[in-house]
Amino acid sequence: MDRGSDDSSVPAPADEGRLIERVRDGDQQAFGELVRRYQRRAFAIAYRLLRHTQDAEDLVQDSFIAALDRLDSFDIARPFGPWFFRIVMNRGRNAIAARRVRGTEMLPDDVAHPSASPARALEQRELGARIDTALDELTDRQRLVVQLHEIDGFTTAEVAGMLTIAEPTVRWTLHAARKRLREELAGWRGTDND
Repeated sequence: MDRGSDDSSVPAPADEGRLIERVRDGDQQAFGELVRRYQRRAFAIAYRLLRHTQDAEDLVQDSFIAALDRLDSFDIARPFGPWFFRIVMNRGRNAIAARRVRGTEMLPDDVAHPSASPARALEQRELGARIDTALDELTDRQRLVVQLHEIDGFTTAEVAGMLTIAEPTVRWTLHAARKRLREELAGWRGTDND
């Protein structure tokens, strides 16, 4: 899947409604346009949930298929993005639950990355481990809100729509998560300078 080709601009509701009508009429190019517009952000959500590139790509593809199957029930007066991102979130949560049942552990994406020097790879692994450890100290909701808002650039309104919670709840969750991350990372900065 080419994750880098989508347009981050928000389409006008009328334009998007016409596009969805074309998809409903069987226009494959129109569906390709919907995919192009939303796949990068959908991948960001999927990756934040699953933390594995191939699983995230699979989730995005499955979510587009599910959205296509349910497109007749979609209200074209509403924006497509939040509706679609909720599909990604719900399917991602189901994948996480299935993964827990299987009890498997995924290999990190950079296990055999050939282009990294050993020193650089070690430095990146240490930094990544520190950040992952700090993020793991957060609740699932806090971690997801931080990643979606701070890293992926979704607005608090978009995050609220994806997680089906109120926007003030997103803001409070973000505040609490930032405070917790500052506390977790403060100790590391102190030990690094010794």
